[in-house]
Amino acid sequence: MKPSGDKYDCDVIIVNYNVGTLLADCVYSAFFAGASRVIVVDNASHDDSLAFLLDNISHPHLNIIRNTHNVGFASGCNIGASHSTANNLLFLNPDSTLDIQVISQLLTVLNSKPDIGMVGGLLINPDGSEQPGGRRLFPTPKRAFLRAFGLARLSHRFPGMFPDFLLHQTTLPAVPVMVEAISGACMLVKRAAIDDVGLWDDQYFLHCEDLDWCMRFKKHGWTIYFVPDAIITHVWRASSRNRPFFVEWHKHHGMIRFYKKFFCTRTFSLSWLFVVTGIWFRFLLVSTYHGSRMLCTKIGAYRE
Repeated sequence: MKPSGDKYDCDVIIVNYNVGTLLADCVYSAFFAGASRVIVVDNASHDDSLAFLLDNISHPHLNIIRNTHNVGFASGCNIGASHSTANNLLFLNPDSTLDIQVISQLLTVLNSKPDIGMVGGLLINPDGSEQPGGRRLFPTPKRAFLRAFGLARLSHRFPGMFPDFLLHQTTLPAVPVMVEAISGACMLVKRAAIDDVGLWDDQYFLHCEDLDWCMRFKKHGWTIYFVPDAIITHVWRASSRNRPFFVEWHKHHGMIRFYKKFFCTRTFSLSWLFVVTGIWFRFLLVSTYHGSRMLCTKIGAYRE
């Protein structure tokens, strides 16, 4: 590959698990956008993603770390961070690609104020539409309950009564704005902030670890910004769509840990019981949905 011109004090950390050729696209876009180094942490992938990457990209600042088993996303990020020497670390999903100016745009905002510890950009689908999660509020128990049962759809009419924690359906801001949380699909973080807050909580295997980190940044006095003109194309769920039950189990388990850690001071309180019941009821609904789809697919294939 042809290296880009400008280099920034920014290491890009990518945790990979079976995303196929998308990994090479991701790595290429990171170098093209000016990454000083790209660190790929592979969680024991069994597809051709690493082989395709090495066949198509040769770069002196590409580091590949091969785990012997899948340690999860948060642990993978921490392993990558331990191999980084830059003052700024960009955690990037392997099914994402950066526009050429993204690292420059994000660094400009990150360094504009001393209290900014983390920034994220505009996550878009391949069709150009904005994805959920790139800018959001913390999913308090009330907000999570309303979204889980579809009541958050009324937020545009009654925002005070039915608040939503996802902001992708609100008007896109024209300038960088402070938000409570961004997505772990693309997080640029100051090393000074990491030294203060600590690394990712590796007790999360998949999902909610990004919300946890954002909450901890807030509790340590660091602010988080969303940068609307920094565009990242994200092929959502590229590595998880073929294992929905596995993903949903860890997602809901992560929810339990998040709410227990930050919102439930008494383990056996009535509110905690309500939260746990709601989370596992949602897991039951989602699992039933995925099971029905798989069954319909098998029936359709049998009839053909």
